[in-house]
Amino acid sequence: MYEFHAWVGLSDSTFESDYDQIDVVVAQLSELIGKRVDPGWSAVSFAVQNFNGQFFFVANGSVNRRRDEAVLLEELLALIAAALPGSWGLVYDRDDAMPVPPGPNAYRARVIARGAISEQPDPFLTPINPVIED
Repeated sequence: MYEFHAWVGLSDSTFESDYDQIDVVVAQLSELIGKRVDPGWSAVSFAVQNFNGQFFFVANGSVNRRRDEAVLLEELLALIAAALPGSWGLVYDRDDAMPVPPGPNAYRARVIARGAISEQPDPFLTPINPVIED
């Protein structure tokens, strides 16, 4: 099983989003999602949404194994980090086949900030057994 949850606030600058680059990248993200998300994927969701003038990238999914959805998630995150260095957010994922660390009994927590994606230990839901499963 492969499960992922992501939310990322999109910003082209760490100060303010005032370079108008964000509109171009939001259009690229939306186009990439539209071209690559198979309408038959009922177990995943990718979207760029505008809340009160602030764009957010959100992704959620639960599939039987790591497939094209995981590849698309990684490509979108890489584009966000490179093109919108003021973006910030979290990505939680778990995979039964994930190597140690964090391993199959854990979530991988990644932080997106200042144009970089870093992996952090997850203090909240890991280990899955016994924290959220018996």
